[in-house]
Amino acid sequence: MTEFYASGTRTETDSLGSVEVPASVYWGVHTARAIENFPISRRPISVYPDFVRAFACVKQAAARANLEIGALEEQRATLIDRACEDVKTGMLHDQFVVGVVQGGAGTSTNMNANEVITNRALELAGRKKGDYAFINPNDHTNRSQSTNDTYPTAIKIALVFSIKSLLEELALLADSFEAKGKEFAGILKVGRTQLQDAVPMTLGQEFNAFAVTLREDVDRLNEAMRLLYEVNMGATAIGTGINAPKGYKEAVIKHLREVTGIPLETAGDLIEATTDTGVFVTFSGALKRAGLKLSKISNDLRLLSSGPQAGLGEINLPARQAGSSIMPGKVNPVIPESVTQVAYAVAGADVTVSMAVEAGQLQLNAFEPVIAHSLFQSITWLERACYTLRVNCVDGITANTEKLEDTVARSVTVITALAPVIGYAAAAKLAKEALATNGNVREMVVSQGLLGEAELDELLQPAKLAGLTPDSEDARQAGKVTPATEVDSTSVMGEA
Repeated sequence: MTEFYASGTRTETDSLGSVEVPASVYWGVHTARAIENFPISRRPISVYPDFVRAFACVKQAAARANLEIGALEEQRATLIDRACEDVKTGMLHDQFVVGVVQGGAGTSTNMNANEVITNRALELAGRKKGDYAFINPNDHTNRSQSTNDTYPTAIKIALVFSIKSLLEELALLADSFEAKGKEFAGILKVGRTQLQDAVPMTLGQEFNAFAVTLREDVDRLNEAMRLLYEVNMGATAIGTGINAPKGYKEAVIKHLREVTGIPLETAGDLIEATTDTGVFVTFSGALKRAGLKLSKISNDLRLLSSGPQAGLGEINLPARQAGSSIMPGKVNPVIPESVTQVAYAVAGADVTVSMAVEAGQLQLNAFEPVIAHSLFQSITWLERACYTLRVNCVDGITANTEKLEDTVARSVTVITALAPVIGYAAAAKLAKEALATNGNVREMVVSQGLLGEAELDELLQPAKLAGLTPDSEDARQAGKVTPATEVDSTSVMGEA
C-alpha cells in the first residue's frame, strides 16, 4: 500500500479518531483501518469481481429506493446511482482493497463499498475526495441500510452472477463427453465393478455416462441457485428494519430486481433471514457434489489411460507436458490430476462453510466473510477446472482400439450373457474351467452341448452384449465390431 501514499494524504475521521488516507484513493478511513487489521489472506475482495459488482447493484438499488420514498434528495441519489453504475461496468475495482477474510461480519467490505462509491460520486459532482459534508458514506450511500442486510444480499447476488459461468462450462464439458460417446459408440470393451472384470459394454456408453452425470449437476446447481433469490434487504441491523423508512423494503427489492435481472424476493421473516445462513450450506453442498463427481471422472480417465505398457491403456490422453525430471519419455495425466486437486479444495471449503454457518450466534452470523470467500473460490476453481479438462484433455482423447479388442477377445465376461440360457451354476462352472485351462469359451460351450452355434452367435452379438436398443445408432455402430464369439479368458468376473 505504500505506493498510494506517494501523492500525499488527506485526513479522514471516524469515532476512533483521525487517519491519514492517501489523497489519490477512493477508499477512506474505515478501509484504511481494515487494511491494517486484516493482513491475513493477502487477497482483496476485488479478486472476486462479481462480488464487487453485486455490491454496486445493492447500493444502486438502495439509492433509487431512497429517492423514490423521499429519504434521499435527487442530486445525491443521482450521483450515487451514477457512481454505482461505473463500478458495475468495472471501474475502480482496484479500490476494493479490504481482505476477503475479515472480522466484523463484513462491515469492512460494506464500508469499502460505501467509501469508494461516495468518493466517485463526489468526483462526478466536481468535488474533492473526502468532502463528506456533501455526500457521506454512512449518511447517504448507506442510507436505510446495514452491513447485515447489504452484505449477505451482495453475496447471494454475486453467487448467482458467478454460477452462470460455471454452469456454462459444465454444460460444455458434458457436450464434449457426449461427443466422445458418439465417437466411441462402436468400440466394445470390458466393464468393471470393484476394479474386477464385470460385463461387456461400449467405450461410448462409458463416456456418455460422464456427460449424463455432469448434466445432473447442472440441474442440482440450478436448484440451489434459486434458493439464493430470497434476500433480507430492508432488515437493517437484526431484521427489525430499524432506520429503514416506510416503503423502503418494498421499493428496494423492486429496484434490486431491475438492476440485477434476478427474480429476487424479500424474505417473509427478516429476523430469521438475517440470522440464518443455511442456504450457503445447501449451495456449498451442490458445489462439493459437482467437484467430487468431476474428480471421480478424472480418476476414471487416469485409470483408463494408465500405462502405456503395464496399465489398462484403453484410452490415450493428450500429452500436455514432460512428466519427469529423471525418467525420459514419461508423460503424466496432469490435467485430470489438477481437477482432482480442485475437488479436494472444494470439499475442504464445504467444511469451512459448514462450520461457519453453525457458528452463527443469536441474531447474526459474524463469519459470512469466510463463507463468501470459500464459495467464490470454489466456483472460480471449478469453472477453470471444467475448462482445462475439456480443452486440454477430453477433446483430444483417443481410443486404443487394438488393446480394447484384444481385452474383449480374451475375457470371460461374455459368459454372463449366457447365464440366463444355460443357468448361473453352469455359467460359473464354465468360467472357472475356461480360466483354469485357458480354453476357448465358444468351443467349450458347443462341445459340452450347452448351446448350438447359431444360438451362441445370437447371444454374443456386440450390441446385445452392451445392452443396446437394436435400432439405436449405438447398436448400429456396435454391430461393426468383430463379434465376441471366439473368446479365451485370463480373469474371472466378479458378481458385484
